[in-house]
Amino acid sequence: MGEARKDALRLDFDRRLKLEFHGTKVTSDAGLLAYRELDEALGLTSAIESELRDIRTGKNTQHGLAALLRQSIYGRLAGYDDTNDAERLTVDPAMRHVAGGRAIERSAASTSVMSRFETEILAESENLAFLMNMPGMWVDAVHKGKPPKQIILDMDS
Repeated sequence: MGEARKDALRLDFDRRLKLEFHGTKVTSDAGLLAYRELDEALGLTSAIESELRDIRTGKNTQHGLAALLRQSIYGRLAGYDDTNDAERLTVDPAMRHVAGGRAIERSAASTSVMSRFETEILAESENLAFLMNMPGMWVDAVHKGKPPKQIILDMDS
């Protein structure tokens, strides 16, 4: 009885199918790659390292300012409102690629690194003034590449 029951419970899988786990090689944010290509083509974040003031004093800094800024910007573009999801994003292949630098081969910045970056480095007065001018600089960079034929001003009351 035991032997017959064992045969009745045997599952017959299609041997052509293979199941493999690729958790750290899969992303739902691959659309960020297009944003990163546009960023690279227009040089939107490349000026960051020369313009932002780095107040970090330690010698163990693992991520450059440009990579941290990209991780912050692209995280928002992907729908992450704050740095709470940074720990999961450290291993996300798309985030690692768009952040660039050390993140491509290892991991993106952790939640604590991103929190310090956003609340200390970006909030410093010189950096904040630079960041407030950045959208205008980006628009200028786009216009330099292809000047607009017309500008429409939408003015509300």
